[in-house]
Amino acid sequence: MAGVKPVAFAWTRGQLLAALAGLAYLAWSLATMDVSAERLATGWEQGARFLGRLFPPELGKMDELWQGIQETLQIAVLATAGGLVLSLPIGLMAAANLSPMPLRVAGRALIAACRALHPVISAILFVKAVGFGPLAGILALVVATVGFVGKLFADAIEEISPKPIEAMRATGASFAGVVLFGVLPQVMPRFVGFATYQLDSNLRNSTMVGIVGAGGIGGALFAAFLRYEYGFVATILATVIAIIVLGELVVNGLRKVLDV
Repeated sequence: MAGVKPVAFAWTRGQLLAALAGLAYLAWSLATMDVSAERLATGWEQGARFLGRLFPPELGKMDELWQGIQETLQIAVLATAGGLVLSLPIGLMAAANLSPMPLRVAGRALIAACRALHPVISAILFVKAVGFGPLAGILALVVATVGFVGKLFADAIEEISPKPIEAMRATGASFAGVVLFGVLPQVMPRFVGFATYQLDSNLRNSTMVGIVGAGGIGGALFAAFLRYEYGFVATILATVIAIIVLGELVVNGLRKVLDV
């Protein structure tokens, strides 16, 4: 707009020191981790050669591909359903406005433990516990779902209006009644939104956990790399991308239908 003077940004001493410290740390990290322009240039060349070996894609192993896709979808759906069922009571337990301090601390600690483990790390642990196969992948993604949805659900409960809860408690309603008729109606739209997002996330993660033996298309991808079947690798990667894009479209459609 005419006549409006731009506001000059002035660095304070603390901001300048923080920026310089950040740049110094970045430079030190690059130097100690052996990151150089020469290595990057070599990597680009090797990457280009590898991409050239991916074409043309191989289409002669559709049975193996379909089995991996089927397992991936089953892992994602079952893990999401199981994780959501567990996230409901854990989220209620971790909410400050519903649970006493000891129970709340236990709930938050459980959520933090689930969030601390990457799905691949959880998959490795469950592969050791229950053996190779989709069960390990399902359990790993259940842990990831509880860590994400449980935390957001607990935070959403803490932000609800206290008036309906106070009114129900004043009438002598039980804890179950307060939860069913005072808490869940206020947070259910957000919980459905968390659920649809987590389903999309589990679709992506289910392809990763297979690399460590937890079932799904990731196992077929890793095996194809070991056999140097780069054409089949290209087919699997294209299929994974298609699954993620299709899953994103389905999830967005569900959000519009459910208005979340």
